[in-house]
Amino acid sequence: MDREKMLSYILDSYPYPIVFVDCEHIIRYMNKRAEYHYYQERGYRELIGKSLFDCHQNPKSEEMIKSCVEKLKKHANEVFLMVNGRNERIYIVPVRDDLGDLIGYFERFEMNLQK
Repeated sequence: MDREKMLSYILDSYPYPIVFVDCEHIIRYMNKRAEYHYYQERGYRELIGKSLFDCHQNPKSEEMIKSCVEKLKKHANEVFLMVNGRNERIYIVPVRDDLGDLIGYFERFEMNLQK
């Protein structure tokens, strides 16, 4: 099995959406859970290659995401974003190259056990 296929299977087994976005805020990858969430539940189509801000059209959301990415560029490990309507905490996680430079980011979800 080639490495790309193996990594795709690993990411598809994760029970939360994974949407990888490059530093220009262009969506480059979605796992199966993300495809289901955005295409089936939210009604979007063909998001790969489009701006993240086509989904987050609220100026406040765009400002919050850009602010988080600026923190990541300054070598933050991950940045807490919010608790969503499903009571999941959402973090923005950096993806870095071998030199430690930011090449993109994704949202990480986890159950919020506190009420």
